[in-house]
Amino acid sequence: MTGSGPDARGSFFGAFRRPPGPAVTADPESGDTVPRGLRVATAYAWRLLVLAAAAGVTVWLVIQLKLLIIPLLIAILVSALLWPAFSWMLRHRWPRWLAIVVSVISTLAIVTGLLWLAVWQITRQWGDVRDRTVEATEQLRQYLIQGPLHLTATQIDDGLNQAVVFLEEQAELLWSGALAIGTTVGHVVTGLLLTLFILLCLLADGGGIWRWTTRLFPRKARPAVDGAGRAGWVTVVNYARTQLLVASIDAVGIGLGAFLLGVPLAIPIGVLVFLGAFVPFVGAIVTGAVAVFIALVYNGPWIAFWMLVVVLGVQQLESHVLQPLLMGSAVKVHPLAVVLVVAGGAMVGGIPGALFAVPLAAFVNVVAVYLSSRSWESGRPPASADLIWSTVPRRRGNTA
Repeated sequence: MTGSGPDARGSFFGAFRRPPGPAVTADPESGDTVPRGLRVATAYAWRLLVLAAAAGVTVWLVIQLKLLIIPLLIAILVSALLWPAFSWMLRHRWPRWLAIVVSVISTLAIVTGLLWLAVWQITRQWGDVRDRTVEATEQLRQYLIQGPLHLTATQIDDGLNQAVVFLEEQAELLWSGALAIGTTVGHVVTGLLLTLFILLCLLADGGGIWRWTTRLFPRKARPAVDGAGRAGWVTVVNYARTQLLVASIDAVGIGLGAFLLGVPLAIPIGVLVFLGAFVPFVGAIVTGAVAVFIALVYNGPWIAFWMLVVVLGVQQLESHVLQPLLMGSAVKVHPLAVVLVVAGGAMVGGIPGALFAVPLAAFVNVVAVYLSSRSWESGRPPASADLIWSTVPRRRGNTA
């Protein structure tokens, strides 16, 4: 049958008799040999590596220049706290120099007054606190002996002796660090003076400083930089205003609750809560736990329970009733993200890192969204739905 022979089907030896066809080779420059998924992954990877390197260099520079960066950030945050009252005075035709004097002196007076009240109560109640400490220590000792642990007095004394020996072993290290402590005190004083100077400059000519900063960028990029910086500044001001309200409510409520329950050091507890509230979410938990612990040590478990009720009640009242009533509903990032941001800031920069982590994250987020959405061209601020953190209060009735 025609076409049914081995030659028609193609034989093994016939393949060698036919001339070879053109060879098919892949051009390595065309990228056809690399799967598309791998190309996309590597494109993201090297860009992420560049961003990580830039972030690492930035963090390294901040750590090296921390004696300048920390006073600058503190001055910016304090100016954001003062900005609502300061701008109100300017709108009502107050001379700028008078508004600066009133703002700075009022701030220093409030801080000095709070510290004086805290020190005054500590010195006034020191004897009572010492006696209650001795009593609480003896109660703990009896509990360890008669409680479920059934420790002996010898075991407790041996543990205390080991603790004393450990402290004596660390004495040399503590004394050797005296010079470092003195240097740190000098750094603190220098930082406070530098912070005050930067704050005065920001209040006196903040607009001029910002205009000079925008001139460092190319002319075509200046509108975007100016708009992004102003949008970020609005976010920082609203963040500072929100945290000031939270700190005031928590400090007054928890401090008053401690006073009514007879917990010692009520004023220092209130001051500690006020300062801790500027670290979102984490600060309120830590300072509230300190208040409950003091009540447990000096007043017993029943008063500690009611102190815990006061702490939780004040925080719930502040977040769900008073803050929405006074400032409107604010869109905030999930508490898990706050904890991670604060923890990361603390790991990198200690207490200053924890303090500035959230406002810096909010500022960077607003600036990034502003630039990516090209909001300087439309004149509209970034949409709240695009922000992972927004401290700008919503208007009532707006559910967007």
